[in-house]
Amino acid sequence: MCIRLPMLPTPFVLLALFVAAACSPPEGESETTLWEDDDHAQHADVEGVGSVTFPVSCTEAAAERFERAVAILHSFWFEEAYRAFHEIAEVDSDCAMAHWGLAMTLWGNPMTRVPPPEARVEEALNAIEAARSLAGSATHREHMYIEAAAVLYEGHPEIGHIQRMRAHEDAMRELMESHPEDPEAAIFYGRIAVGNAPPDDLTYSRQLHAAEIMEPLFRERPNHPGLAHYIIHAYDVPPLAEEGVEAALLYADIAPDAPHALHMPTHIFTRMGYWEESIELNARSAQAEPDPDAAVHPLDYMVYAYLQLGRDQEAAEVVSRIRNISDSFYGGTITYNFAAIPARYALERSRWEEAAAAPVPEDAPAYAEAVSRFARALGSARSGDPGKGAEELAHLVELRDALAAEGDDYWATVVEAQRLAAEAWLVIARGDSVTALTLANEAADLEDTFEKHPVTPGPLLPARELLGDLLMELDRPGEAQAEYEATLEVERNRARARFGAARAAEQAGDQPAEARHYEALAVLLQGADPERPDLQAVMAWTGRN
Repeated sequence: MCIRLPMLPTPFVLLALFVAAACSPPEGESETTLWEDDDHAQHADVEGVGSVTFPVSCTEAAAERFERAVAILHSFWFEEAYRAFHEIAEVDSDCAMAHWGLAMTLWGNPMTRVPPPEARVEEALNAIEAARSLAGSATHREHMYIEAAAVLYEGHPEIGHIQRMRAHEDAMRELMESHPEDPEAAIFYGRIAVGNAPPDDLTYSRQLHAAEIMEPLFRERPNHPGLAHYIIHAYDVPPLAEEGVEAALLYADIAPDAPHALHMPTHIFTRMGYWEESIELNARSAQAEPDPDAAVHPLDYMVYAYLQLGRDQEAAEVVSRIRNISDSFYGGTITYNFAAIPARYALERSRWEEAAAAPVPEDAPAYAEAVSRFARALGSARSGDPGKGAEELAHLVELRDALAAEGDDYWATVVEAQRLAAEAWLVIARGDSVTALTLANEAADLEDTFEKHPVTPGPLLPARELLGDLLMELDRPGEAQAEYEATLEVERNRARARFGAARAAEQAGDQPAEARHYEALAVLLQGADPERPDLQAVMAWTGRN
């Protein structure tokens, strides 16, 4: 696969230069002389991972390593953070906070809302016990950090993962309020406040609350990896995405050695439809990732971006690449990306027979298996094999019910929207247009009630876009146009929805909208593969006009 260095437009370059500014030390009084020690308070140049000020009551050698380890943790480079905190424990066997770092690292990505495997929970509990046993000389602030980490694990499995996340947020809020001189307390609080944001709260109140805390800190500490990272997460929703552009432009330069820091800006780029920038950074992220399994997450985002630009052959190279690696360390959430990449490649190109044969991952979590089952159900229905489509639909029902039984309401709702959207096409194949439209509308309305999960760049095919497809099938282009345009309000610069809107406007006789959509599509597909149907339609329209 061809990996190229970023070629950002001029505004991107100008903002990226801003990141050269040094990290400012925190203001305010400290609880101990640690905060007044220049060697710790002025840590402004931690190579390759950004800058963090986090003094601890450990030896000087351990304290210097500790800030780098926390910086690495802020970029979710978990394997490297795990090694770094272990090394600190070896350098200073009495450093309680080294074990706090291990416990926080073993928890993994709080934004996924997925619990770590049992083995990691057990190891983390041992780390908490070790931290407590060494905390005799620790400060009050450090005790609070250790106890805040403990609530993430204690009571497992009787106390559910989401409930423990909420308890951790309460503990971090108390720490932040008890130690306002500590910016890290506010940053870790902001992180869990975003992680706990309900995906069905479309007021985004918690994200906005976290951003309100972190934005001023980021202005004071422009080289802090966690602030850039968590601000991006806070704004990773369509109505707020523009607010996250500055942090997205800066993060890759703040922590260029951390693979996730190279990927994370593309959450905002995807929301904004900045496909070239998304491709470039995800390529760098995947190349930098030492664990090929972990590279699957940025590769999924990269495939999505390639498909929006009509660069199908380059997307196909990524699909081929993931067939040579297998899911391991990260477990469930990354399994989603393994399933999504080939399914997405088929569905975005409307290759229904190919979608009907999408591979199903073995021993996958229900929400990851549902990705493949949805592709197979929809592909079978739209390629003339309703019998197979019905079988796949039955699998989706089982997966939805299993998720609901586990108390995973979010993924159960996602799978239900997939089921409704796929069933609409099975019903239309039987000639029942009334029921088909009812199901398709229900799918679109349901999908409108929740935000996408951070694991994915977007729905495999948006339910409202599929509703547009169905209306076109029923020769109702005016209504179809409205659905495609509604999709574009959420999924900006999306090629398939744009093409649908152009075709619908053309058939509906809406010439201004027809011109607007075809012109936008022409810009989007400048580098597209010549055999793309949407590019051929653009060329035909241009020839007529």
